[in-house]
Amino acid sequence: MSELDAQIRELATMPPAQLRSKWRDIFRQTVPEVPPDLLRRSIAWRLQERQHGGLTPSIRKKIVQLQKRLEKSGETDLTNDIALKAGTRLVREWNGKSYHVLVCDEGFEFDNRHYRSLSHIAEEITGAHWSGPRFFGLKKRGGFKPKVLTDA
Repeated sequence: MSELDAQIRELATMPPAQLRSKWRDIFRQTVPEVPPDLLRRSIAWRLQERQHGGLTPSIRKKIVQLQKRLEKSGETDLTNDIALKAGTRLVREWNGKSYHVLVCDEGFEFDNRHYRSLSHIAEEITGAHWSGPRFFGLKKRGGFKPKVLTDA
């Protein structure tokens, strides 16, 4: 058994007062008013994070986005979310012309300009309001199959 495993097992037998003390030692913050089970889980997570590393910046950003969505609409539906890696190229043919969009860390690049949304690019191409993800074939509808090129 590893030292980490032993520390996590030890949490299961700690009384609430000892858990609160451990929390203060690990998080260096005031202990929240939560049940002991939640303290155990949080402490175990932090111990694992220290040993194995924390969340990536992209996951942290996604959590913030979900938090904002939850506060605004009360929903966090992930079924419609599209995850594209930076460096991916989206290719769409429209009226006989081929259009290429580069996925960036913060938005998209099209025609040497930066855009925050695919919908703005789709509107630029077509002159009409479109759902960008649908225009580029990232959401199912109709028979259009997208071409997605990833730089390796």
